[in-house]
Amino acid sequence: MAGMVEKKLAERGITLSPPKSPVANYVPFVRTGSLLIVSGQICFDADGKLAAKGRVGAEVSVEDATKAARVCAINLLAQVKAAIGDLDKVVRVVRLGGFINSAPGFADGPKVMNGASDVMVEAFADKGRHARTTVGVAALPVDAAVEVEGMFEVN
Repeated sequence: MAGMVEKKLAERGITLSPPKSPVANYVPFVRTGSLLIVSGQICFDADGKLAAKGRVGAEVSVEDATKAARVCAINLLAQVKAAIGDLDKVVRVVRLGGFINSAPGFADGPKVMNGASDVMVEAFADKGRHARTTVGVAALPVDAAVEVEGMFEVN
């Protein structure tokens, strides 16, 4: 049975798909004490397709990249649910780190990352407000436009 957070997400049309398995030598999340650190999630949608592929500011618009950041955040939440079983056990979203596959000179990465940040606030209200880093990078795995990692305080 879905908890309150998942019900809130469902009301917004957001459903969590089973999380993707790592594609290299790492684990999807690590829990130490009350902290849960979730590995970077790229923008694979529920069908396993990239929500946006290429460099933001060149092949990908800010609008499409922002939607891709939302997909990354939803994938983060799927990993959190896999780790702790119930999103209602999230005490606080501590930090998000965003990596934007950026064309040279692209400087609107923070606008793109708002897509991920907005999902956390939609899900957890004030507990979803977090510290954040956004970095433009030259490339991401499978030419994804966006990757987002997260840190959560959990029960």
